[in-house]
Amino acid sequence: MGVLLLIPILFPLLAGIPVFRLRDRKIRRVYVSVVVVVNALLVYGLAFLPDVGVSVWTITENLSITFYMDGMARFFSCLIASVWALVAFYAFEYIQHEGAEERFCGFYTMTLGILIGLSYSGNLMTLYMLYEMMTLITVPLVIHSRTREAIMAGLKYLGYSTFGAGMGLFGFFFLSRYSTGITFTPGGVLDMGLVAGHENTILVVYFLMMLGFGCKAGMLPLHAWLPTAHPVAPAPASAVLSGIITKGGVLAIIRVSYYIVGPDFLRGTWVQYTLLILAIATVFMGSMLAYKEKLLKKRMAYSTVSQVSYVLFGLFLFTPEGLMGALLQVVFHAVAKNILFLSVGSIIFMTHKTYAHELRGIGKQMPIVMWCFTLSSLSLVGIPPTSGFFSKWFLATGAITPEFGALGYVGAAVLLVSALLTAGYLLPLVRDAFFPGEGFDYSKLEKKEPRPWMTVPLIIMTVFVVGLGMFPNGLTAAIDSISSAIL
Repeated sequence: MGVLLLIPILFPLLAGIPVFRLRDRKIRRVYVSVVVVVNALLVYGLAFLPDVGVSVWTITENLSITFYMDGMARFFSCLIASVWALVAFYAFEYIQHEGAEERFCGFYTMTLGILIGLSYSGNLMTLYMLYEMMTLITVPLVIHSRTREAIMAGLKYLGYSTFGAGMGLFGFFFLSRYSTGITFTPGGVLDMGLVAGHENTILVVYFLMMLGFGCKAGMLPLHAWLPTAHPVAPAPASAVLSGIITKGGVLAIIRVSYYIVGPDFLRGTWVQYTLLILAIATVFMGSMLAYKEKLLKKRMAYSTVSQVSYVLFGLFLFTPEGLMGALLQVVFHAVAKNILFLSVGSIIFMTHKTYAHELRGIGKQMPIVMWCFTLSSLSLVGIPPTSGFFSKWFLATGAITPEFGALGYVGAAVLLVSALLTAGYLLPLVRDAFFPGEGFDYSKLEKKEPRPWMTVPLIIMTVFVVGLGMFPNGLTAAIDSISSAIL
């Protein structure tokens, strides 16, 4: 039964190859639509399987390429498959604006297979291999326009990501000497007999791994690729880079922290408090830079730096409440940030406006797009009944406990300040869009709403943003089952 896990990995990888040769736009759209939708249905179906695995290639007794279905794999694969399919439909229309549609759609389709494989990774070797492949196959999405600026941004993205993954590889080599294996096991696989006397060395290695994998998640100090790569990539690529690809770093951090090293070994150590401080600093820095930024896509990129570090803050608490808040934030940020980037992309596509001050009255021209933007903005701020409120609630309550002392209160305070800054850089855009002020000349405005290819995915994701906020119990129950297995 485990061999079934290979289907949603190989299917988009192989099906993506012919896309590069499909010149007919209508045929290409139908073909890619079938691939992403069928793959999503496959992922949903496999999520009902019991925990099962398959080993594809055994290199040595301790090294193999293995895929395994557990709660965390179900969680990430279903999220990725859902968002990827919706953004694909948006991209069909948008990418005409950029050109080279078959190249974009080909790499976009193949990337889906890599991400599902990353989600299903059963050990550290498989995760590292797919993690590196994720970087390599998404570089063409960043440099799609082939301008000098895009190519330089792509090289920066590649350099940062490769350096970060290299730190992860160093940790992989080192930890394998002090572990019973490299298979992901709830609670960790460290051999405490071998670790005795080397505890601080293990912590240093783990810290370097977190910095490395934190690069993809946009954590200080390796965050600089995000605000460089996002503005130059096409809007659909920016959306999935921000909402999904950054979660590849999050998944790697989860697997190493909770399934290799183990939270019991890490609680109360200097490395836990250092990583919490880095996450808090990233939350504040990203919000402040987004607040000051005028270029729309770059503002959204800095927002991602901040919002993904909410996830990291929750993960490094190593508590059930922290993990609940972190995984809720993974979902809510993935959906809301895709809406924001796709909304901004729609504005650029229809009006060529790229700066915040240019959006006065845009709500009269593009009401559907701006209402989606508004509701997703409320979610990022954390205003109920939108979904973002619940993740921030669990993160704050998880931090304010005696074991974290003053640091927990500082963390909760920074989350609150960040929420205020988020309101400060998103809600004025909504105000100017719908209430441009006295003396504004409405007579020059004309409807600029994009076609259904672009608006329908936005509407569907916005329904999820509000719906998950109003009815979160199913999602929280699923996360509870994951949490109970590893904590």
